[in-house]
Amino acid sequence: MKQRRNKILENIRLLSAGAKGVSVGKTEDGKTVLVKGAVPGDLVNVRVKKSKSNYFEGEAVDILEYSEYRVDAKCVHFGTCGGCKWQNIDYDKQLDFKHSEVVNNIRRIGGFPEFEEIPILGAPEQYYYRNKMEFSFSNARWLTQYEISSEENFGNRDALGFHIPGMWSKILDLKECFLQEDPSNQIRLAVKKYAVENGLEFYDVKEQQGFLRTLMLRQNSKGDWMVLFQLYKDMKAERIKLFDFILSQFPQITTLVYAINPKGNDSIYDLDIQNYFGEGFIYEEMDGLKFKIGPKSFFQTNYKQALELYRKTLEFADLTGDQVVYDLYTGTGTIAQYVARNAKHVIGIEAVQEAIDAAIEHAELNGLTNTTFYCGDMKNVFNDEFLENHPKADVLITDPPRDGMHQKVVEQILKLAPERIVYVSCNSATQARDIALMKDDYELVKILPVDMFPQTHHVENIALLIRK
Repeated sequence: MKQRRNKILENIRLLSAGAKGVSVGKTEDGKTVLVKGAVPGDLVNVRVKKSKSNYFEGEAVDILEYSEYRVDAKCVHFGTCGGCKWQNIDYDKQLDFKHSEVVNNIRRIGGFPEFEEIPILGAPEQYYYRNKMEFSFSNARWLTQYEISSEENFGNRDALGFHIPGMWSKILDLKECFLQEDPSNQIRLAVKKYAVENGLEFYDVKEQQGFLRTLMLRQNSKGDWMVLFQLYKDMKAERIKLFDFILSQFPQITTLVYAINPKGNDSIYDLDIQNYFGEGFIYEEMDGLKFKIGPKSFFQTNYKQALELYRKTLEFADLTGDQVVYDLYTGTGTIAQYVARNAKHVIGIEAVQEAIDAAIEHAELNGLTNTTFYCGDMKNVFNDEFLENHPKADVLITDPPRDGMHQKVVEQILKLAPERIVYVSCNSATQARDIALMKDDYELVKILPVDMFPQTHHVENIALLIRK
């Protein structure tokens, strides 16, 4: 078996893009080959990592012919950090691959042969589109194979950047990143330079000790910036000097907050956030609606495409002002409030209490009196008693996590029997699985893929279902 797993498949032409960004080819006898480290269109030799009865998984070891879809990667860290795995594929082809993946999943998994395919909504900005980035400090910078083989003594190995995929204790020291607009790069580099020059301890992941742990940068569309430092321990004098230095260098920073985190993980959601400068949050506006964003807030990281996603969701909902709308997996209520101005009433359900608190606060901030939010596990809250005690939905919007909806939730939707369902998904495979369970009662009218994350394989999809 070991020999079969490590054998080489020769002259495999990669024909398309598959799930999770792999490229897909075929052997001469028709067996599927899923390949990492290559681009659709390449002709490659593949080292097999996994062998099943009907497919192989492997990685490209030789590229015999380069695909016509290849372009030069913009980033010097491409292939190492793992953040932009499609950066070497022409953007128009990225969109083609994403659109095809969604359509194929809806047809193959969902069993819907006919529906309107609206062309994928591409992003106007293929770089600098993220409004939130998180970086990690480490005293053990990842070394390249070239550096290791040189046997050179690398003295200071402090790093501020991303975790190397599969090596949680190793951090790639970022020179430049093209995901968030400046001054993101300048802030990160200035923080690192100051910390090194002033002898501040970078976090040791293995020993779990040090001072500087993580750096998060958030911005809004108006150019206000929030900075969050996670510190393993509080060294007050050093902390104040660092914070004051950064604030003096970057007037774009409107608030700076920090948290002391001696835990074994970097999650901030159970930490007490301390405010050092400013209000402790920033505001974002979307078509006249205002949203308060704090260090722990969930907000779509691609503002421009998120706004288009919400506009299209509202368009699919086709509201006239007298309908009751249910918004399942409402999160902080962004979609609920976006559609509320065109609805009679909106009912949102979400599992996370902090998100519900934010949704209620946002509704008050925007003067919306026709929204109601409930907290609890969806399959438990959205039950028969809930349906009996609340008005029937004319339109249901659902935007579940990647795993999709629990079967009990789908069953309750069928009992509720809204005239129209708008299903927003970040995973078209689970979306297709869920809507397949509704095909006896609902017609799939149309879909619209939306590219929220250029240079990656990820794609959102909006599906409209109308009751038969």
